Amino acid sequence: MTPCNNLGVRFVLHMSDNRCIYLDNAATTKVMDEVSEAAVYAMTEVYGNPSSLHRLGIDAERLIAYSKKQIMSALGVTSEQGEIIFTSGATEGNNTAIFGIAETYGKRRKRVVTTTVEHPSVEKAFDRLEEKGFEVVRVSPDENGEITAESLFEAVNENTCLISAMLVNNENGYVLPIGEAFQRIKKRYPDCFTHCDCVQGFEKIPISQKKLSADVITVSGHKIHAPKGIGAMFIRKGVRLSPLMVGGGQQKGIRSGTEPVPLIYAFGKAVEILNANLAERYNHATEINNYAREKLSGIGAVILSGVSASPYVLSIAVPNIKSETMLHFLEEKNIFVSSGSACSKGKTSDVPTEFRVPEKYLDSIIRLSFSYETSENDIDTLAEAVSDGMKNLAKIRK
Repeated sequence: MTPCNNLGVRFVLHMSDNRCIYLDNAATTKVMDEVSEAAVYAMTEVYGNPSSLHRLGIDAERLIAYSKKQIMSALGVTSEQGEIIFTSGATEGNNTAIFGIAETYGKRRKRVVTTTVEHPSVEKAFDRLEEKGFEVVRVSPDENGEITAESLFEAVNENTCLISAMLVNNENGYVLPIGEAFQRIKKRYPDCFTHCDCVQGFEKIPISQKKLSADVITVSGHKIHAPKGIGAMFIRKGVRLSPLMVGGGQQKGIRSGTEPVPLIYAFGKAVEILNANLAERYNHATEINNYAREKLSGIGAVILSGVSASPYVLSIAVPNIKSETMLHFLEEKNIFVSSGSACSKGKTSDVPTEFRVPEKYLDSIIRLSFSYETSENDIDTLAEAVSDGMKNLAKIRK
């Protein structure tokens, strides 16, 4: 069946009538009904430019203020402590934070610190800084696959203008000791600025800007059941960022351009809904994660995520079967998983190697990521399908 939309553009429906089992929420999430309704409301009812001085513009600005308030509440901050700047997503936010701090504060202090397990939007930004003459220090996991607060602290010295590290790893759910590390760093080196990519932690695990001691925090909408194309940065009061783009001076001049009010309002609505039951959803994800560990290890899959990882992400290996082979086998059964970070577009990630995953499993990694909709029945169906694949799919040639 090839339906046609009202613009005459043809597209093919790949989905069957059966409900799919979606286990790729770390890549993106399904938009909640209330959130899509909020976006439509802003598009059709509050469509003024928020910089306009008339009523429709003022109403649009109120929707932006509402969303800022929701995000600040979720981060445990107030407008007196800093500013929320809306971006197109985590990539823009991470780039703005890293380049903005480096350009503003890195003229004399040329050392910057990150880790070897960051999202590409951080990793490649530091590569660019290195090309520009910065001394880049990349902290690796130790022989046990751990990044310690001590190792992050020791990488910083009096010549460091920036340390940037993620809170939750997007490939295996590993939770970095950001709060402990950044607090020590700020106490010893108060002029070192701290940036935390909280994309995989926001509205999934409790986050407090004060406990993180982060000068800049980046989050993204499409990871929390809001639309794609919207993200946000919290910038602590007193921190100056050189903008990536210049223009009309919207958003304190840090991110010029007319604000996408429907996306911003939808983002704020998602935060409000999720923030009301964060603990309940965390407990549900923990139960699902534990159940998946038991079911999958019981059929011979290897659990790669540590027990202290975020319960929303579970990395496994299916021995001797290529990740892509298993991924498409599961897809045929309407089960959707990832072979790693969706941002890599099929390219091999170095992150598993950095976390000391044995070489024999590197081509067999599957990432499962859960949401509040994931059920034990979903895991039962997944385990049955993986078991079927282990019996019938071609093995990796050794």
